[in-house]
Amino acid sequence: MKKHELLVPCGNWECLYQAIHNGCDAVYLGCKSFGARKFASNFDSDEIVKAIHFCHLYGVRIYVTMNTLVKDSEVDDFIDQVRFLYRNGVDALIVQDFGMICLIREMFPKLEIHASTQANISSRDVCKMYHDLGVKRVVFSRELSLEEIESIDVDIEKEAFIHGALCISYSGCCLMSSMLGGRSGNRGECAGSCRMPYTLYSHDKEIRSGYLLSTKELNTSSRIKELLESDIDSFKIEGRMKGPLYVGFITQFYRKLIDGEDISYEEYINQLKTIFNREFTVGRMFLEDDKNFMNPKSPNHIGLEIGRVVEVNPKKIKIELYPNCVLNQNDAIRFLGEEKGFIVNYLYDEKGLLTSRSTGICYVDNKVGLIKGDIITKTMDSMLTKTFEKVEERKISVDLSVYAHIGDVLQIKISDKEFTISVRGNTISSAKKSPITKESIEKHLSKLGDTPFQVNTISIDMDDNIFIPVGEMNHMRRCLCEELKNMRENRIIDYEEKKVSFEKKSTKIESGISCTVRNKEQLLTCLELGVKRIYVTDKELYLKYSSYPCIYYVFPREEFHIIENLENRSFVSDYCDYSNYDVIGNYTLNVMNSYTAYYLQKIGFSTAFLSVELKPEELEDLISSYHEKFGDFSFEIFCYGRVENMIIKGNILDIDSNSYELKDSKNRIFPVYYDGNMTHILNHEYFDYSWNKIEYPVVQHLSFTEEDRNQIISIVKKYQ
Repeated sequence: MKKHELLVPCGNWECLYQAIHNGCDAVYLGCKSFGARKFASNFDSDEIVKAIHFCHLYGVRIYVTMNTLVKDSEVDDFIDQVRFLYRNGVDALIVQDFGMICLIREMFPKLEIHASTQANISSRDVCKMYHDLGVKRVVFSRELSLEEIESIDVDIEKEAFIHGALCISYSGCCLMSSMLGGRSGNRGECAGSCRMPYTLYSHDKEIRSGYLLSTKELNTSSRIKELLESDIDSFKIEGRMKGPLYVGFITQFYRKLIDGEDISYEEYINQLKTIFNREFTVGRMFLEDDKNFMNPKSPNHIGLEIGRVVEVNPKKIKIELYPNCVLNQNDAIRFLGEEKGFIVNYLYDEKGLLTSRSTGICYVDNKVGLIKGDIITKTMDSMLTKTFEKVEERKISVDLSVYAHIGDVLQIKISDKEFTISVRGNTISSAKKSPITKESIEKHLSKLGDTPFQVNTISIDMDDNIFIPVGEMNHMRRCLCEELKNMRENRIIDYEEKKVSFEKKSTKIESGISCTVRNKEQLLTCLELGVKRIYVTDKELYLKYSSYPCIYYVFPREEFHIIENLENRSFVSDYCDYSNYDVIGNYTLNVMNSYTAYYLQKIGFSTAFLSVELKPEELEDLISSYHEKFGDFSFEIFCYGRVENMIIKGNILDIDSNSYELKDSKNRIFPVYYDGNMTHILNHEYFDYSWNKIEYPVVQHLSFTEEDRNQIISIVKKYQ
């Protein structure tokens, strides 16, 4: 059976300790900069070096997340961090930014790169492109099914999420947090807009309300057999914002499942629910339907249901626990209906006497002013927490061998199957009184104490009637352990850095106006106005007017089969090899630096559509920087229209037309529609600014949704 890596998140040192000693094969973590979890504790420079050594000591691979989009002003710092991590022995970097992936591959050809799930890898064609760039591994979009993953026959390592929080939008495709508050999910600053309450309307009529964009927690433990039979190389746990208890528990749980240990599955699931539970889903990997994918009732930890309130007074709450449920002193409980909770500092039995544990009727102090009966959940199990505070440290098995013959020097070797180290002692002499025995040698050499090692075997080749000072053996044992520890921690790094030269190209710089249109009236109006390019969302409409060289087809986002379905002139949202096609990249490609634009040109793009997350002055700086470093290229800028904040697999809102809107708690209204495959959420307000920089002309993009002929004429004339 294929060896599957268990890859675990670590937001701080305590999480790293739990991950390693509970059995992970690899960890991923972030530095203080360029990681997609900016608000995790993360690791500073000294801590990251210590973490690399600690992981390598235990044979655990360590991947550092550098999976944010990078601005031009940050590139030098980004590369300096790459260089620092590489020199200190990191096993791989997880990267989102396409330009930085390409630049790293050229500068550091022997450094292992993994393309992040933020890179939005949802098809074979995208995988093939990354393979050709020399990327070692891709982290698939969570929306891919197991069957789709298995069908991708590219010689590249496959990594997939099997547990943890889910983004409702395709990762790397969510602009909600950025558009609403300037906190970019692509820059590690996501504000969790999907976990907020919304109300769904149709024609001003309220349909439903709740946490309509909040997913359940991914949990594929019930499908472990299928996972183990798959060709997925790495099973990834989400959770760099989670604490040590979560990391330790979930690592141990999946370690036992992967290793086929006989465990009480139901008990583990109940314990998991006390640690973090939004309700669980097996996810899109196992074709979960839209209804069972979502939890509109609560975006937070709801715990394990353990009982109900049967009586309340101002001082005490009487609780009836369900069969086989336990409440301990110092557990945390929550009353679901009232959404109140607290730590049980004092627990009373049925007679009102203090107790540390209850399994039936019990009482707790009414510290929250509860006034009626309710369902009770346990949101923290104090006994489980204590269990993981005393985790048994992982040990590395070693073999020892001893050569002890009269007249020769004493030799002791240690081997961990990877490294073998030998030390030489003093010349062996005959014993004058009590000779040392094999049993005595084994006893003293087995005392590895607080080292990370444990003895597997000891082989001894010795003469009879010899004398070896115990102190000498102990010293040699300590030296061997220390040197082996040092060799494991400080592995030899195959470092190579190359100077990159960039080919300057001289191409025509385009200017003018491009428009996205959704119906015939909009298309004909744009043709009449002579706009430079027209991007048509409706394929039949595109085919009808494709004889016009200015007409491009808006290729669907997240298409599993790209090249075989591509039209000759297409407006695309995926990084792919388009060398045989006339393609324009959409703003959804997240082009945030001049290097990304440069490498886009190299793989067949004729224009770079810049990120809508850049401010006008940043757009100007990027274009200026590009022309200075790389020569001429055409750029497109989003100037008017509604940005697509989210694209979501399935019909998660259960809607059947375009006449729907979501309203948030600040009364901002977001148009939403389902296209038969994906749910699209547009921004609540329009972009509306013109590009007035004369030095570097650009194509100004106008995106139309419901605008009629007269409105389009007025808008286009404004930008001409």
